[in-house]
Amino acid sequence: MEALTISPKYQVVIPKAVREALHLRAGQKVQIVAYDDRIELIPERRMSEMRGFLKGINPDIPRDGDRV
Repeated sequence: MEALTISPKYQVVIPKAVREALHLRAGQKVQIVAYDDRIELIPERRMSEMRGFLKGINPDIPRDGDRV
């Protein structure tokens, strides 16, 4: 787990290890979500980067009769 400090202007710097692990780039948009007592940053991805991210998911799940 990495720690960071909030500047007087309420800015934060994402640690290098996290930026590299998530392949973040300068100027990239990020969604921010307040969830219970934490903040989550979710990187926005281009649609071309999303291709195949559901590969291998099992679509055969039981459904209610009115949801088919």
